[in-house]
Amino acid sequence: MKNRTKLPNIYLGVILALLYVPILLVVFYSFNESKISSVWGGFSLKWYEALFRDKALFKALGNSLILGSASCLCAAVIGTLGAYGMTKARLRTKGAVEYISTLPIMIPEIILGMVFMAFFSLIGIPFGMGTLVLAHTAFCIPYIFMLVKARLVGMDPSLAEAALDLGASPQRVFFDITLPLVAPAILSGMLLAFAMSIDDVIISVFVTGVDTNTLPVKIYTQLKTGVTPEINALCTLLFGAVLVLCGLAVWLGRTPKKKRTGSQEES
Repeated sequence: MKNRTKLPNIYLGVILALLYVPILLVVFYSFNESKISSVWGGFSLKWYEALFRDKALFKALGNSLILGSASCLCAAVIGTLGAYGMTKARLRTKGAVEYISTLPIMIPEIILGMVFMAFFSLIGIPFGMGTLVLAHTAFCIPYIFMLVKARLVGMDPSLAEAALDLGASPQRVFFDITLPLVAPAILSGMLLAFAMSIDDVIISVFVTGVDTNTLPVKIYTQLKTGVTPEINALCTLLFGAVLVLCGLAVWLGRTPKKKRTGSQEES
């Protein structure tokens, strides 16, 4: 019986090792003195110095930040309005519409990239930052849509009803009551969408232009010529940034304990 109880812990340890040991190795070798990533030559920060002197990488980073910010802002507006509209709609096909709204998460990225490339070519949109923003907005919307919808479903409807009884217009109720209450869900969804956008490679490869290069695509093209510790240093910084964004998203998305206990006591 004791051996059986240890099996889940052993299984979990193996899975965590397979997931995070490669990442830890990348972080470890980013401080490598040697130019060969697989050979340890001593501790050094020179690859971080070389990284900060690389103007092409920083230009690609700027493009990725602009792309992530623009796409998550557009997705926030569309996803929030869509979630709010779905909570008010009385349609027989409501479940099907909600399911279709989350399809970009479930469809493989290579298929999405091919679809976006064919669509933009068909309607004649030149490939570049514009097509990147449109494509990234499309697959970022479901993250915000699902979080905002979950917050709206759990919100007390009596607050909006009381405001309407006191003479407030539906627009006033939305901006003064509903929007502030769902703001944490919107912010957490935007952070998740930003992390997914700045990390995307496959879709960006299909819809980017010749003069527009994002950071993940830049890294992917450099990997073809060989991995250097400079790439390891960049991956380490990106991994840390994604961890911070995901942590902020979780922190903003959760309901504070005091508010939960207060609402339960009131009910």
